[in-house]
Amino acid sequence: MMTPDRGERLIDRASFGPRPGDRGAIALEGPEAWLERQLQPERIPDPEVSARLERFPARLQSPGELALGLEAPEPRMAPGDRSPRPAGTRERARERMRRVHEVGREMAGVRVVRAVYGRRELQEVMVDFWANHFSVFARKGPLGALLPHYERAVLRPHALGRFEDLLAAVARSPAMLFYLDNWLSSAEGSRRRGRRLGSGINENYSRELLELHTLGVTGGYTEHDVVEVARTFTGWTLRSRRDPSFVFRSRVHDAGPKRVLGEPVRGDGVDEGRGLLRRLARHPATARHVCRKLARRFVSDRPPEALVARLSEVFLESEGETREVLRALLLSPEFVAPEHRKLKTPLEFVASALRATAGDTDGGGGVLFALRRLGEVPFLARTPAGYPDTLPDWIDPGAMLERIEVALALGAGRVPGTRLGSVFSEGVRGVAPELSLERRSALALASAEFQWQ
Repeated sequence: MMTPDRGERLIDRASFGPRPGDRGAIALEGPEAWLERQLQPERIPDPEVSARLERFPARLQSPGELALGLEAPEPRMAPGDRSPRPAGTRERARERMRRVHEVGREMAGVRVVRAVYGRRELQEVMVDFWANHFSVFARKGPLGALLPHYERAVLRPHALGRFEDLLAAVARSPAMLFYLDNWLSSAEGSRRRGRRLGSGINENYSRELLELHTLGVTGGYTEHDVVEVARTFTGWTLRSRRDPSFVFRSRVHDAGPKRVLGEPVRGDGVDEGRGLLRRLARHPATARHVCRKLARRFVSDRPPEALVARLSEVFLESEGETREVLRALLLSPEFVAPEHRKLKTPLEFVASALRATAGDTDGGGGVLFALRRLGEVPFLARTPAGYPDTLPDWIDPGAMLERIEVALALGAGRVPGTRLGSVFSEGVRGVAPELSLERRSALALASAEFQWQ
């Protein structure tokens, strides 16, 4: 088995697949120079993406702006009045949820458009990685309206930065506060707007913070730690329904002493949570957990332990600088080892098909329906673990049949708003000449070879 060229493997895995001419361009530039350029995405002009994103206006709106746009005043009811609500009330509620789901679809479309057309290749792959690591579900209540802020202000600017900064931004984000119910978590016996509350501690966020976001399931924490972390983050909530932005409310915070992982939680009020996030972000178990996931994404479903150990050292020495970890990972010998193959996820499959043929998509309902058939629409993973990225999760006889059907639909022009391009490899041109070029390309995209990176 031939060892892949590093440039080819970079364009296959550190982007959403090669476009016509990309392989030659990275060979000319040099893989190391390409990687260094991609690690500084703010220096890469991306005018085509900017123009195509104009059709998604919600992406620029704040949670408050979207909340006001969705708000419809409810008729005031007298105390004790149990008369049925007017018919228009339900209709307004349905209209609000319709708009929430529309915003969620827009943000999924934004992700597809950026994956297909973006020049900031590695940043886009890392946004996808972190969106699964810190997963939220767009269909939980009004969460869809919080996605523009989550993608724009949390995931994207921190995708290649320090893990600690990203972890803190996620913890304060309206999307995560709402998704894992921490905005409702309050100390036992505390008061919220004059109402006495019972035991209001919610453990959803604390559990996922330890298990998924930082230490990992084998990270050495206990059920007692889960409770203590939940107590630490009481009072981290949302300002109001009309202004769903982060606020710390001391009156519902549990100010008692706490111990996590055998050490006291230091600081007062909101500083307790900030300090704990910093400690978790710099913990050796977090380094191993995050680096193993990165190695699994870029190298192999079962990454070599020696590679994970080296990356963990880089993580700890650099205080969680994602750029440093990625540089070590993508320049490692394991990254180009021929035995380490990776199956494309559905999003990678569809995006790489459009990129390979210079195809076109509007990021609208047609391509999102195709991704739904394949099982991966951005922001619709149903668990906090996000979408998986290993072979057994995506390939079985039924899933392979769906990939073939989607490839044929793309080739036949049956995906509204999305089509394959007219640039095809010489290998495709020579196969089954009696078929149309588009159908030959669709068959090539459905081949087993195209499913791999």
